[in-house]
Amino acid sequence: MNRKKYIRATTTAMLSVGLMATALSGAAIANPCAAKNPCAARNPCAARNPCAAANPGGAKMISRPANYTPYKGNQAELIKLGEKLFNDTKLSTNGMACATCHQSYGAYNESFAQPYPHKVGMASENYGVGAINLDEAVQMCMIGPMEAKPLGWKSKELAALVAYVGSLQKGFKPAAGQANPCVAKNPCAARNPCAAKNPCAAKNPCAAKKH
Repeated sequence: MNRKKYIRATTTAMLSVGLMATALSGAAIANPCAAKNPCAARNPCAARNPCAAANPGGAKMISRPANYTPYKGNQAELIKLGEKLFNDTKLSTNGMACATCHQSYGAYNESFAQPYPHKVGMASENYGVGAINLDEAVQMCMIGPMEAKPLGWKSKELAALVAYVGSLQKGFKPAAGQANPCVAKNPCAARNPCAAKNPCAAKNPCAAKKH
C-alpha cells in the first residue's frame, strides 16, 4: 500500500472510531429529519379533547350577560312564534332544527322536568358550566348541535323559543324522554374526534430517508 492510500485509510478509520465513541458516550447528534417531521413535537390531539371539559369561549356565549333583561311580549304570540322557530332548519348552519333532536320529547334528560335553573349534562360536560337557565340552554343548542351563532339575548326569537320550550316542559314526564337521534350528528356527543386516529401516528415522513 502506498503512503497516500495508507494515510487515507488511517484517517477514515480514526474518524469512524471517533464518531462511534461520540455516539456511545451519549453526545447529542442532531436528527436532520426532526425539523421536517411535523409530528415530532407532539400529538396535536393529545393535549385535550376539543369537545370536552370546559370550553371557556363557549361558556361565555351561553351565559347570560350582565344586566340582562329578556324580551317581553304577549306569551301566546311568543309560544306560536317559538313553535315555528323550533322547527326551522334555517336557524342552523347544518340543516338541523331544534325539533330534529327534540321531536316528541326526544333527547330530553329527566332533569328537563325540573324548574330552571338546573344542571344540564351537555352544559357541564362540554362547557364546564353548572346550573343554567332555559334561555342559556337554548343558546347552548344554537352553538352546539346546530352549529350556529347564539341568538341576540334581548331578541324576540330567543324569547319565543324560551316560551315554547317552557310550554313543552309543562307536559314533559321523565318516562317520555327518548334516545337522542342527533348523537351521530353532534361532533361532540358521540366521541372524542381525536381518539380514533392520531394524525401523527401513520408514518414519520423522514423515516424512509437515510442520512
